[in-house]
Order: sequence, then C-alpha cells, then structure tokens
Amino acid sequence: MKEEARISPQQAVAKMLAHDRFSEWMGLEIDKVELGYCKLHFTVKEDMLNGFSIIHGGALFAASDSAFAFACNTYGYLTVALEVSISFTRSATAGELITVEAKEIHMGNKTGIYEIRANNEKGELLSLFKGTAYRTSKLIEPLSDG
Repeated sequence: MKEEARISPQQAVAKMLAHDRFSEWMGLEIDKVELGYCKLHFTVKEDMLNGFSIIHGGALFAASDSAFAFACNTYGYLTVALEVSISFTRSATAGELITVEAKEIHMGNKTGIYEIRANNEKGELLSLFKGTAYRTSKLIEPLSDG
C-alpha cells in the first residue's frame, strides 16, 4: 500500500522555495496553492529582457516551469517533468506584472498533465505552457524547525 503524504500543498511548496535560488532571483511570489494548482506573479526586470528590450522567452518559460513544479508537487510526492512545451503569443517589457497560473488537467496513477498560462496585467495571454509530470513514490519531507 502506498504511504500517504504527510505534508500540505503549502508545506510542499515552502520546502521547495526554501532551496530555490532561481525562483528567488526571478522574484516569483506565490499567490495561491492548492492540490494540483499554483498561481504566482512576478515583475519583469531589466535583466530579463532580450536584445529587443522585451521579455526573453526563457524568463516566461522559467516562471511557467516553476508554477508547474509547484502545482504538481502539491500532493506531497517528489514529482518531476517528463515533457514540456511552450507557445508564445505576446511580449512584455520591464516593469510589467506577470501572473502565471498552473492548473492540473489530468492526474493519473503516476503521470499528470498541466496547463500553465502567463498573462499580463490586462489579462492578455503571453504564453501557454503544457507540462507532463511523473510522480515518484518519494515523499517530500516538511521543513525542519531548525
């Protein structure tokens, strides 16, 4: 019988963020976390821009990938990406607030499918990211009190 997770979605994400220097550098702020779901936001910084002074696609990919990781690890089991893809629909510039929302579309016994949308302040779609995740049997341990 599979061992039940001993950690809440919020505790799982807190554990991940405690050691996630990249998400910290990006300035990702978590707005909401539930089972199979994460909503976060960040402000586009000057060092996230490409040679045309618009957001680098890698910055949108990274923010979407983080939201994906947080959403799929909310069940308390170490979960990793199997495959991801992204489509870009619109650009953003420095100072813009970007919201990224990851939603579970399907969760099977070991694999899940997630849709991650990045939107600007007007609610316009900047990118659409699709991720397939694999859930291992390894439990995520909560942060220690020390």
